[in-house]
Amino acid sequence: SLPPRLASGREAVLGREPAGEVPVLELEGGGVLAQSNAIIQYLAEGSSLLPTEPYARGQVNEMLFWEQHSHEPYVAECRFVMRYLGKPAAAREDWRVARGDAALDYMDGLLAGRSWLAAGQFTVADIALLAYTRLAPEGGFELAGRESLVAWIGRCEAILGLENGASLDRSEDTRLNSSHVVSSYAVFCLKKKKTKTPHHHT
Repeated sequence: SLPPRLASGREAVLGREPAGEVPVLELEGGGVLAQSNAIIQYLAEGSSLLPTEPYARGQVNEMLFWEQHSHEPYVAECRFVMRYLGKPAAAREDWRVARGDAALDYMDGLLAGRSWLAAGQFTVADIALLAYTRLAPEGGFELAGRESLVAWIGRCEAILGLENGASLDRSEDTRLNSSHVVSSYAVFCLKKKKTKTPHHHT
């Protein structure tokens, strides 16, 4: 059967999703889901990417909420300024840069004692945070020196089959959060393949 349809252009979803946000997942039964982290959880349901044990799932959600409030607004926005607006690093807001660096430092510290971000295994939390973390240098952030973070990026890329840091983001549409669109597809494909995700020490 065909996968759910993931609409990625704003004009494609107006009239389907009241807020006109992208990406939007259109389901066979007519349902519509917006918000990338809601989409990836829906697609991962029933797989090891989304634990069923309450505490483990709570840990995954903790990282997903953190990504939206303490990572994406800083790392992704700085990347937007440099990549899509074509401005130099100096054009970034200092406070946003500081919070972006703090987010990357937090991840590096967290991963110093574990292989994955939550629940002791590769989950949607890793996929969601991989998207903009691996592209952070495009926003003027340094990954060098954050050894645990760099190693985690490599582990995630190996599972997702991303070769030599190949970009998740192929679109020049500045309105499209395409890193999260592809993250959603990654969850769907992994679930369909019934991938056995590795477990490591927490």
